[in-house]
Amino acid sequence: MSPNSEEITAIDLHEQIKSGKRKAREVLDETFARIDKMDTQVGAFLTLTQEHAYQVADEVDRKVAAKENLPMLAGVPIAVKDNINMTGVPTTCGSKILGGFVSPYGATAYQKLRERLMPVVGKTNMDEFAMGSSTENSALKVTHNPWDLDRVPGGSSGGSAAAVSSGEVLISLGSDTGGSVRQPAALCGVYGIKPTYGTVSRYGLVAFGSSLDQISPFGRNVHDTAATLSAIMGFDPKDSTSVEPQGSQNYFRDIEMGIRGLKVGYIQELKGDGMQPEVATSFDAAIKTLTDMGAEVVPISLSTVNLAVAAYYIVATAEASSNLARFDGVRYGARKEEGVNDIKAMYRKTRMDGFGAEVKRRIMLGTFSLSSGYYDAFYGKAQKVRKLMRQEFEDAWRDVDVLICPTSPTTAFKIGEKADDPVQMYLSDIATIPVNMTGIPGISIPCGFDNDNMPIGLQILGPHFSESLLFRVARAFERETGLTNLQPKWG
Repeated sequence: MSPNSEEITAIDLHEQIKSGKRKAREVLDETFARIDKMDTQVGAFLTLTQEHAYQVADEVDRKVAAKENLPMLAGVPIAVKDNINMTGVPTTCGSKILGGFVSPYGATAYQKLRERLMPVVGKTNMDEFAMGSSTENSALKVTHNPWDLDRVPGGSSGGSAAAVSSGEVLISLGSDTGGSVRQPAALCGVYGIKPTYGTVSRYGLVAFGSSLDQISPFGRNVHDTAATLSAIMGFDPKDSTSVEPQGSQNYFRDIEMGIRGLKVGYIQELKGDGMQPEVATSFDAAIKTLTDMGAEVVPISLSTVNLAVAAYYIVATAEASSNLARFDGVRYGARKEEGVNDIKAMYRKTRMDGFGAEVKRRIMLGTFSLSSGYYDAFYGKAQKVRKLMRQEFEDAWRDVDVLICPTSPTTAFKIGEKADDPVQMYLSDIATIPVNMTGIPGISIPCGFDNDNMPIGLQILGPHFSESLLFRVARAFERETGLTNLQPKWG
C-alpha cells in the first residue's frame, strides 16, 4: 500500500473554505454522503448530528462572505467519541445503561470546537465506558477496521480512528486512558497523540480513570493532528486537574526543523520480545531511518515498564469502580424496575442488565483492590510502582530527548480472536500504558505494514509539555518515509 499523497488535508480544506473556493455547507454535504456510503461497512458512528453541523457550516459561510477572520480549521468536519458530551445530543459511552440519556451540557473540548466553528458531524462508537482495546466491548454495534473489515480497529476509541482511517472525516477526537487513542491509531494507520495530562480539559468527558483520562485527537498526518490539538488545549477552571501549559505551545514553529543532533532512546524492554515479527522488523527499520536522518539512537532500559500493565489495571479499575457508582438508574439513563420492589433490587437489576461483562469485571476488580484489608496490598502498592515509573522516566530525560517503541505489539487482530481472553487483550496496551501512568505525552505515527498489509505504529514519547518536540520528530519521520494520508484500497 503506497500513501495517497493527493489526499486533501484538513488544513488544506480549511484554506479552501476560508478563501471562498469551497462552501462549508457543500463540504458537509460531501461528508455526510461519504458517511452514508462507508459507514454501513465500517460502523464508526453511533449518532449523526446534522443539525448542529449545518448550523456551524452556515455560520462559517456567512463569515467568509462578510470577509471576517476565521480560526484555524473552521469549517472542517470533525467527529467525537461518544463519551464527550454535546449539548442536546445523546451520550451512550457505548453502553446500554445510558440508553435514552441526552446531555444537558457540552464538554469544554466540544465548546472549543464550537467556538472555532468546526462542525461536529457525529458521535463515534467505543468500548463501553472506554474499557477495552478493540471496540468489541461496545454494547451497541461492531466497528470494523477499514484496512480489513474482518479485523478490529483497536480501542477504546476505535470508532474515531476508523472514521479518520476510512476518510469519513479527516480529524476526530477520542479519549486516551491507557492507550485508547494511540493503539487504534496504530492499528488503523493514522496519527494519534495523547497530550500531557491536564493539557486538555476533562470537563464533560465521562470519567473512566480520572488520573489517567485525556481527550486526544486523531489525524491523517502530523500537521492536521497538531492543529486539532491546538484547537482543544488550554487551561480550564472547570477542571481541577487542568494545567497551564509550559513552554511554547506553537506546535508549528519548529515542526519542520528535522531531527539532526537529537538523541533518541529506544526502550529495550519493548523491543523484540513478545512482538509480532513484522512489528519488530518495522521498528528496527524505524531506528535505522532515524539514524540516517541524523539522530543519535541509543538503548534505554526502563525496568518498571514490565510492571505497567499490572499496576495500571489496579489503579484504573479502582478509579472506575468509584466513577461508575453514579450509574444507578436513578438520576439518568436506563432504569430496570420490572419485578423489583425495593431500591436496592432496582440498583442491582439496572447495573446487572445495563453494564457489559468487561465493565462488570473492572468494577469488581477495582472494588476489591480498594476494599478493607486489600488496599495497601493492591492499590497502595500500584501507586508506589507508578511513582517509581515516573522517576525512571525523569531519569531517562537526562540522557535522551525522546523515547521510541512500537505502539502495539501486534497489528489489528481478527474480530472475536481475543474476546474471550482478557489478559491477552490487556497486553495490547503494554507499550502505551506507561504514558498515562506518568502523565507524559506520546504520539503514534505509521511506520510500515505487516505481511497482510495491515498498518504498524511507531510511538514517540517525550517529557511533560514536549508536544512541540514530538510533532517535530513525527513530522521529520513522516516527511522521510512518505507514510502520510494513508488510504485503505477499498476506501
